[in-house]
Amino acid sequence: MENPVIIFGTGPIGRSARDIFEANGNMVYGYLDDRSDLHGTQIDEITVLGNTDDDGFLKLIGKKCEAFVAADDLRLRKSLVKMLNDVRHVQPVNAVHQRAGLSPLAIIGHGNYFAARTEVGPGASIGNHGLFHTGSQVGAECVVGHYVQIGAGAVINPGVIIEDDVFIGSGAIVVSGVKLGKGARIGAGSVVIAPVAAGETVFGNPAKPVKS
Repeated sequence: MENPVIIFGTGPIGRSARDIFEANGNMVYGYLDDRSDLHGTQIDEITVLGNTDDDGFLKLIGKKCEAFVAADDLRLRKSLVKMLNDVRHVQPVNAVHQRAGLSPLAIIGHGNYFAARTEVGPGASIGNHGLFHTGSQVGAECVVGHYVQIGAGAVINPGVIIEDDVFIGSGAIVVSGVKLGKGARIGAGSVVIAPVAAGETVFGNPAKPVKS
């Protein structure tokens, strides 16, 4: 990647992504964030340029700059990605830490965040716009959909299917062969030994549905 990167979001993921890009030799052009009190200020010596819909900076994306979406709120993340797809006709780039271990035999989509010590095994398929936090592991031949978030230290054993919009909390374990339906939520530290239905929240060891 030759062009500099504009990062959408100034929170922890944005700051971590800045470290990743610069360690990989990529220049960070600046941040965009909708908090007006941050505009014109610097975070770690990188300027917050303006709002996420600032046309003056958006027009650079796809021509002179790349984009990375650093929002962990699912609705906001989807909104920003849709705007970049529809207005600029681009996909955000991946942020891959130098200490991430992504198998060359895995298929990796666009706009993903891979923190330090994340691992993706051979034959795994990773969708777009996922967040893979520090030390999370995705085993061989797993299928991971779009907009999936996997918390720090979570272990996804081989052959798991994770559909779109799934959230997996820190330290969770998902055993081989399990399927997590769209929008499922797995509580931190849970051990998932059975399929989880779409939209269902589970917690515990073994993980069981949480009644609303």
